[in-house]
Amino acid sequence: MRATELLAPTLREAPADAEVISHQLLLRAGFIRRVAAGVYNYLPLSVRVLKKIEQIIREEMDRQGGQEMLMPILQPAELWQESGRWDVYGPELFRLKDRHERDFALGPTHEEIITTLVRGEVNSYKQLPLLLYQIQNKYRDERRPRFGLMRGREFIMKDLYSFDCDEAGLHTSYLKMHSAYTSVFQRCGLRFRPVEADSGAIGGSETHEFMVLAESGEASVLFCESESCGYAANVERAAQICPPENTKDSLEKLTEKETPDCRTIEEVSRLLGVPSQNIIKTLLYDTGAEVVAVLVRGDREVNEIKLLNILGCLRVDLAGENIIEKVTGAGRGFSGPVGLRDVRIIADLEVASIANAAAGANKDNIHYLNVNLGRDFSIDILADIRMVEAGEPCPCCGQKLKEARGIEVGQIFKLGDKYSKILGATYLDESGKVKPFIMGCYGIGVTRTMAAAIEQNNDQDGIVWPAAIAPFHTVIIPINTKDAAQVALAEKIYARLTLAGVDTLLDDRPERAGVKFKDADLIGYPLRITVGSKAVSEKQIEIKTRRTGEVNMVPEEKLEDTVREMLMEL
Repeated sequence: MRATELLAPTLREAPADAEVISHQLLLRAGFIRRVAAGVYNYLPLSVRVLKKIEQIIREEMDRQGGQEMLMPILQPAELWQESGRWDVYGPELFRLKDRHERDFALGPTHEEIITTLVRGEVNSYKQLPLLLYQIQNKYRDERRPRFGLMRGREFIMKDLYSFDCDEAGLHTSYLKMHSAYTSVFQRCGLRFRPVEADSGAIGGSETHEFMVLAESGEASVLFCESESCGYAANVERAAQICPPENTKDSLEKLTEKETPDCRTIEEVSRLLGVPSQNIIKTLLYDTGAEVVAVLVRGDREVNEIKLLNILGCLRVDLAGENIIEKVTGAGRGFSGPVGLRDVRIIADLEVASIANAAAGANKDNIHYLNVNLGRDFSIDILADIRMVEAGEPCPCCGQKLKEARGIEVGQIFKLGDKYSKILGATYLDESGKVKPFIMGCYGIGVTRTMAAAIEQNNDQDGIVWPAAIAPFHTVIIPINTKDAAQVALAEKIYARLTLAGVDTLLDDRPERAGVKFKDADLIGYPLRITVGSKAVSEKQIEIKTRRTGEVNMVPEEKLEDTVREMLMEL
């Protein structure tokens, strides 16, 4: 490819609404252009990157026995109604009507489509297992599209679905995909971690997210400092070590204390002289079906994802002032478990280990001292419902947990029979018995992987692509396009590298060398070959490595082998 034929409109400055580095650099380097909020044109450079990522994905899916297919983006409402998700998926589902007033949706995911397909085509255990995948556009009406390709309304995704006879088969398929995903992101040249995660709206019994590690990541990952342990989880999933229950014999007398205008844990702690870890924080949540009281230690935060899973509901919202006053008889900041009636009480594991705690008294400007579980109040559910923090012990080995930022680029789920059962997708086993398929689903965000690669690989001059997914491996820049000898040598090198299978761009634009150098750094080509007067006279070719800035002078006759060797190391 020649630069004079390439549509790569670079910008000096990023638009003001580009918040994260990948969004800024994708715009500045001429990879994307905005069409609407969360919707983008992918220009030739980005398509080259996306196709390389897709090819790596295809090779690894096929290696594990995956079969590629293509399913419709336009999905009839009947399938979603049959699964029960039409009414509960939420406003993220793009809904539309055809000219006959029939309801459709733009596919955000394809569980319904693939399950009904297999339901109609597979009826025997002899046809299992199956691994079916596609790479296709997906649509989700994000409330606030942001961060460029990180959270868009239209994006490219690989989704694979496994169909097995039983849980053992599902586990085998799950391990295959775990291995395949590891290979995909390794081959893309990314630093990443697979972490335990929450299954969310997809559902299922087990799930892992694959997180590209980057300081700009929107998610927090906790992982064990012991390399031999391997425990890692996102903060929504991270588990705490169960603390010992309160076995203190001397329970002090329950006492009321005035706490005028003390509504926060810090204010109560300061006035009463009680450390925050010895205060029971009581929060009221509205699920839409009921109000529940949630108890955590004063220095802890409620993990609302864990709470959702414990309650088995679709949403939880902090209760408003009216509900708080109706349930407790007091204003916000004075709620407590003692004497609380007509609501279920959900307590974190640590609450059972606190002796003689302070807590709200359900009276304005009053708190209790010496509150004890069992004597002064009871609970309905004791469970792990808090956020785990860095520095706490690992739930597997007891070593300290560390924290890193990450960008989710893939997730794998064990679905079990969640969809096959409700959609009536069954097969006949060896004894002729009808059984539901046991399913898994496995997704990789292709466009998100491109953006995450930039978040992890950039510097003050622009993108620093891993060689495997760079739009071009090498750019050739003749210093003076009016010098016939330099142009001829640049053309010769371009032809030789192209013939050798090196993905090469010849920057033949009639621009100053400095402009070309800046564009090369901004776009992020792994290697830059400069052709000047010295290259012509001495047959020594200058090769600069984008990642390190290292410059090597290579004899012209050794050029192809040297370039291939350098790319292997990037």
